[in-house]
Amino acid sequence: MEFLMSRVILHPRDPARSVAFYRDTLGLAVYREFPGGTVFFLGNGLLEVSGRGETGPGPDIVLWLQVRDIAETARLLTERGVAIERGPVEEPWGLVEMWVSDPDGLRIVVVEVPADHPIRRDQRQPS
Repeated sequence: MEFLMSRVILHPRDPARSVAFYRDTLGLAVYREFPGGTVFFLGNGLLEVSGRGETGPGPDIVLWLQVRDIAETARLLTERGVAIERGPVEEPWGLVEMWVSDPDGLRIVVVEVPADHPIRRDQRQPS
């Protein structure tokens, strides 16, 4: 079995509002647009906002977004009117995380990986 690509698909209650949030507020670049949907680059993945949902996201779904500079990201999001639900905090596992939500309440964790964090090191065994 070989998986070639992946994407998260959101069906927001108000598609235009959500597209504006991800495009204009978060600044995600558009990968492609099609009738009824927009697909955004999401680091090494994709985020599709399409269709129309009825209930909104559940509490068990979280979108994880890594940034280079979390302090600058927090400043920009605040300037753009995004409520920071929890400001940047270094977690016991070494990542710096802050929390925001999209217009439908989808929880988004914004993460900075410090330079000395194990994620930044090649964990493969030498051959």
